[in-house]
Amino acid sequence: MREPTFHVLAALLDGPLHGYGIIKHAHELSDGRVRLAAGTLYVALDRLRDAGLVEVDREEVVEGRARRSYRLTGAGREALRAEAERMAAAARLVLGRSGARP
Repeated sequence: MREPTFHVLAALLDGPLHGYGIIKHAHELSDGRVRLAAGTLYVALDRLRDAGLVEVDREEVVEGRARRSYRLTGAGREALRAEAERMAAAARLVLGRSGARP
């Protein structure tokens, strides 16, 4: 899983967010490393929705524009957890071999 995808899913852990909220929270969670453009985010959300990892929580009209909020599905939560475990195992492997403590 690529870092932007990981942070999009992680941004939704605390509950549904609309696109700008996902962009902002992913940026914060990544300490500024992940900078998503709106177009990139919505392509990713469509892909994640097609894969069953996120779903539309609600749609509303705000200031004349449609706004969708997205939430993690059970499969999305599990995929995020599996990726976090994979990353942690990889970190332990490197930290354990370099003499540093995890």
